[in-house]
Amino acid sequence: MNFAADLFDGVWLWGGGVVACLTLIWLFRSGRWSELKRPERFNLWLGTAVALMLVWRMKAGVYPGLDLHLLGAMVANLLFGPQLAMGLLGVVLIGVGLATGMDWQSLALNWLFMAALPVAIAEGIRRFAAWRMPRHFFVYVFVVAFFGSAATVVLQGLAAAMLLAGAGVYSMDFLSANYLPYCLLLGFSEAWLSGAVITVMVIYRPEWVASFDDRLYLKNK
Repeated sequence: MNFAADLFDGVWLWGGGVVACLTLIWLFRSGRWSELKRPERFNLWLGTAVALMLVWRMKAGVYPGLDLHLLGAMVANLLFGPQLAMGLLGVVLIGVGLATGMDWQSLALNWLFMAALPVAIAEGIRRFAAWRMPRHFFVYVFVVAFFGSAATVVLQGLAAAMLLAGAGVYSMDFLSANYLPYCLLLGFSEAWLSGAVITVMVIYRPEWVASFDDRLYLKNK
């Protein structure tokens, strides 16, 4: 997804800017940014951002504003928590924008729908699984990392479609036929990639995954 500013009138762009500023205030005030003072965590955070920049560059364009690419929101959220993950995807967005000439007037909307919203969805799925399901390694990997990643991409695509329809850019019928089906396919790709990455990390580098605790997910299981 790459929203161009000329797709929206000023109300949507200014509204997105206000919501983005409020979200950023919450993000910087509540996030565990002190973790990045540790070299190993900062290197992992920065390395993940660089890897996702490369992933985001591999995209398919359907129609204007309807680019499709993997997000990595669930992986970022599981590794760093929601605030640091939103910041990380913001760095990814800016990096890709500098490389491709993104329309900066729509930066706030793009960050909200490509970073803040998918990370919030991913965190909601993680918390729901922790609340309603057993604390088990396979629940963490398959339900949260695998299926949760797919659900994150699909729900993010649906939210973006609702924004485009609400702004009068495309009709919902058009989006249902020409955009949303591809989000389902993209969700499966995201699920396989995210599930594989998180599985490898919790096996070989569990200390890298902030949301994973051996005592909860492995001990006496």
